[in-house]
Amino acid sequence: MYAYRVRCQPVPRPRSLTTERLAAATLAVIDRDGLDALTMRAVAKELGMATMSLYRYVTDKEELEVLVVDHVLSGVNLTVPPGDWRERLTEVLTRMRKAVGEHSAAVPLLLRHRHSVPASLVQLEAMLAILTDAGFTGERRAIAQRTIVAFVFGMLQNEHYGPLAGTGTAAMAAQEQFPLLAETAAVAREMTDEFHKGLEIVLRGLDG
Repeated sequence: MYAYRVRCQPVPRPRSLTTERLAAATLAVIDRDGLDALTMRAVAKELGMATMSLYRYVTDKEELEVLVVDHVLSGVNLTVPPGDWRERLTEVLTRMRKAVGEHSAAVPLLLRHRHSVPASLVQLEAMLAILTDAGFTGERRAIAQRTIVAFVFGMLQNEHYGPLAGTGTAAMAAQEQFPLLAETAAVAREMTDEFHKGLEIVLRGLDG
């Protein structure tokens, strides 16, 4: 009888899943299939792994949502040169709008998790620094910051879920029961820079 020595090949260990890769895969699912399609199973499939394996890295879908928001907002450059505070804020907010606008299906996540995402807190601090440099303090600064955030979040929702070029505006312009609404909607359909014109009004009002 002969004895054979079998050489066993080591089984490769699975590569560690980085937060960046996990967030990117989650965002890919949302961009392609919509927010309703976001599940642990869908993200695991995107990563080419078993669903149960994904739980080694995150506890639930909500944690995936937080990672997505942080991923999107982390790409916003908050460095702006010295100058007029309104111009500096406009530049920061324009960059934020662009970053979020590239992933419009994730807008509801931004509203839901803005208080718990590190990148969101960094942005708020940057905005408050600009306001502070402009002389805003105390309650006046708090109201200014809240007003600006409300405007930006409202505009993001309007632009991506009720755009001026959409069917809703066209329907309001076509109806005859409310003439002022019809006239305003008809004008709105021709507007091309709703965000910046609205932001200009808000910032001018805060300076009063």
